[in-house]
Amino acid sequence: MNFDHVFDELEIRTEPFAICELRGSCNLGLGRDASTTLHYILSGEGEIALRSRAPFKVSRGSLVLIPALQSHALRSFGAAGDPVPECKPAALNLGHLMSTSDCGEDGRLIALCSHVDVGLRGVTDIIDLIREPLVENVSSPSRLGSSLQALLHEISNPSIGSRAMIRALLKQCMIEMLRKRLAGANTALHWMAALTDPTIWNALRVMLDSPGDNHTVESLADSVHMSRAAFAKRFANAYGSGPMELLRDLRMRRAATLLRDTDLPIKRIAEMVGFTSRSAFSRAFEAKTGQPPRTFRTSLLIK
Repeated sequence: MNFDHVFDELEIRTEPFAICELRGSCNLGLGRDASTTLHYILSGEGEIALRSRAPFKVSRGSLVLIPALQSHALRSFGAAGDPVPECKPAALNLGHLMSTSDCGEDGRLIALCSHVDVGLRGVTDIIDLIREPLVENVSSPSRLGSSLQALLHEISNPSIGSRAMIRALLKQCMIEMLRKRLAGANTALHWMAALTDPTIWNALRVMLDSPGDNHTVESLADSVHMSRAAFAKRFANAYGSGPMELLRDLRMRRAATLLRDTDLPIKRIAEMVGFTSRSAFSRAFEAKTGQPPRTFRTSLLIK
């Protein structure tokens, strides 16, 4: 399947927000974010642990994309790794998230953390279609290996334009990750296949633009002039799940963004994402994130 025209139209935006540094054998809880998060491991060895999921190992050069609302923690094994220059997050206006071992070990795990957004044809939330973490392990020499060296240089020697350069390098890494996974027919990228089907794309766009509307399988099928059965089968073949399952995820992610970015009452947010009952919304949100909406909002405020 040819994805060139999709890549030509993708608008990938990255916003680095922190350097995570773990000294010794220790954990750093990163919680759940309303945005999709990219972690690039600059040094060290460890693993990322996710809720209800087996942890996966990371090391220097690992590029990890965590979907929105997935609680996770970064864990350092405390192993001595390749020497890296000292990062200077303050000079780049990045946060510095630190965890230190009580064991006195000096092995460090360092990660650059960024929020990611992907737009297409006027829709800004395409990245929300990713449901599974993506992990790419960079082997050197490679395109991503060269990007890693360039990132290390910018982080340790910040100057005019360094933050913009870091964003550009992370965007390059995202494109490389996506196209490598597509070349390997990775099932986590079913959503990219859906983008190549004009009919399914039109239905996806309706849900992405207005997740709070009263959508049903019938109404979505009508919007693309298909029968219910034919639409449901074509959608599942292209995307990998039914439209209502995707819609539930999109509503929870939109709610998380509203909880983070606004002070709207929870009842109003529930209405905006398609719930007539605040209690039903709260139950659905907690089932998805492990936290009630109010607790989720509070946890974001105290970070």
